[in-house]
Amino acid sequence: MPDDADKTPEAFPANYVVPKVWTFEKPQGGILGSVNAPTAGSRGPPRPLPRGEHSLQLHSMGTPNGQKITMLLEEYVSLIPNFEYDAYSVNIFKGDQFGSGFTEINPNSKIPALLDYDHSDETLPEGEPIKVFESGSVLLYLAEKFDPSVPEGMRFLPPTSKPALRAECLNWLMWQMGSAPNLGGAFGHYYRYAPVKIEYAIDRAAMEVKRLFDVLDRHLGGLDGGEEKAWVCGDVYTVADIAIYPWFVNMFKYGPTDIESGVFLGLKEYEHVNAWMDRVGARKAVKRGMQVNRERFLPERHSRDDFKPEEY
Repeated sequence: MPDDADKTPEAFPANYVVPKVWTFEKPQGGILGSVNAPTAGSRGPPRPLPRGEHSLQLHSMGTPNGQKITMLLEEYVSLIPNFEYDAYSVNIFKGDQFGSGFTEINPNSKIPALLDYDHSDETLPEGEPIKVFESGSVLLYLAEKFDPSVPEGMRFLPPTSKPALRAECLNWLMWQMGSAPNLGGAFGHYYRYAPVKIEYAIDRAAMEVKRLFDVLDRHLGGLDGGEEKAWVCGDVYTVADIAIYPWFVNMFKYGPTDIESGVFLGLKEYEHVNAWMDRVGARKAVKRGMQVNRERFLPERHSRDDFKPEEY
């Protein structure tokens, strides 16, 4: 046990005393403070979701967890003739995720949420869609459904006939899912969104971000005895790359002018991660997917015609 384990830590603010039982007394303040609460469920009057003409209905926002899904969907747009989807914006800063229509899909009120009306599940009433939430779950659902329509060498989820490669892909996918709270929920919150700047919180979160970048950098570069890799799972571009990329590239952009965090964290020093991000970011489907459900680019997406021909 550390020598100072019994020492009473300093409080911030100085007069703060940890209560025996925590209670929610007032909003936390800051950009997200007005929408945070210790309760689940819908808020306000009924708010049904819009529905477009396609069988896949995505309700999301152009933040990393949403961008994962649109990156994969745009890959299928490129690879499967007549593949389409509708993507509606859910503004999490305004509390759209607490609307009754959204919570019917995802009771956890987090983007993304997907409805699939084109299925053969006879356990559902006629016309009722399959509901999918949590970004990792959505990626797996889409890959398992649509990969068979894609040439074998261009699929995004290794098949069960390649158990080692499939396990590696799922390992890194789940690594990202477990890491996201440290990247956005911790560093992103305390560095950019928190109403007060707390040195301890920022230092702890920054340390973990850099550790995660080092994990991936060493993996991609073969720095622990393996081979250097073009993609997370070797020579195959998978949902693991798709899941990790938007979170890592966005770690450069937290700050009032979208440049501070990359400098603050020294992220350019991770040579192999940066080279990998350049490869991922060069894909046209990635470029399109990163724009969907972003207010200043493409707030809603309903057709491949929403992008210019040269963007394909």
